[in-house]
Parts: sequence; structure tokens; C-alpha cells
Amino acid sequence: MAVLKLAPDVHAPLTILDLGTGSGAILLALLSEFPNAKGLGIDISQEATATAAANALQLGLHHRATFQAGDWNSGIDGRYDIVASNPPYIPSADIMGLDPEVKDFDPLAALDGGPDGLDAYRALARLAPLVLAPSGLLALEAGIGQAADIEASFTKSGLGSFQRWKDLGGIERVLTTRAP
Repeated sequence: MAVLKLAPDVHAPLTILDLGTGSGAILLALLSEFPNAKGLGIDISQEATATAAANALQLGLHHRATFQAGDWNSGIDGRYDIVASNPPYIPSADIMGLDPEVKDFDPLAALDGGPDGLDAYRALARLAPLVLAPSGLLALEAGIGQAADIEASFTKSGLGSFQRWKDLGGIERVLTTRAP
């Protein structure tokens, strides 16, 4: 977990915010890596947050994970050491061309990133400086060919110097940076 190394001690108390939590997979994976962390997962879908809460219970992480349905601009108190998001990033016009196991399984709201696929990132760029703790880590999943545009949006909001991480197919898939 070199990407997420925050301190020499993985047992340090941390706070984690997962925006667009869906099933809670990202938040729950982070909580399993950081045993003294607590986290909040937010998703627009009540069904998704119920699934995430059930997953937390099944994994024995329910006492450290809270999930709430709503938009990203409400219900967030304080600042977080890690802010993670795998937001909707598929351009609207591309959704019908997705593989059936994606377009027919995932809710449209979890896929549709607007005309250019970047609507959620623009919202995150406005929000991230307000919720990241000093030196906090921001980690974002990106769609194919979106890394430069995402980075440009965040640079305008005062966050920059992103590190880009490639997936096994060589696609720049994750962007990370730290708050000043």
C-alpha cells in the first residue's frame, strides 16, 4: 500500500471519507489496512449505502464505518486524512456502448459523468480543499484519457502535483495528491 503510506505506523488514528461509496469497497478496504481508522462513506443512493453498511457488518468493520445517503455537500463535518472517490466518469454518450455486464448492472448514476465524463471531478475539485486535512491524501479513480483534465480541475482549486498510477493495462487509473 505504498500509495497510501501516511505515516510510518499504519496503526495511527486516521479519518477517511469515501465519496460515491457504492458498495463501500474502497472505504472498507482502507479500514482493513488501517486498524485505527474510522470512515464515512457517502452515496446518493440509499440502496448503495444499505449495501455498504451490510458489507461493513459482514466484514466486522461496522463499528468503524458510517454510511449516509445524500449529496457530497451535506453531512460532512470536519476534515479527513484520506479522501477517496471513484466517481461516475463515463461520458454520457458512451454509456450505451459499454459492455452489458457494466451498463446493465451498475446504476446509471454510478456511471454517467456528464457530457465529458468530468462533472463529478469538477464538484470534487470544489469540495476537496474544504474536507482534506492539512497534508491529507486525495485519491481518485479516473477514466481512460482523463488524468490530465482531472488534474487541471484540481490545480485550479489549489491542489496539484498529482502522482498518476497505471492499472495493469497501462491506463492512468488513479491520481493521488496531498493537501498543502
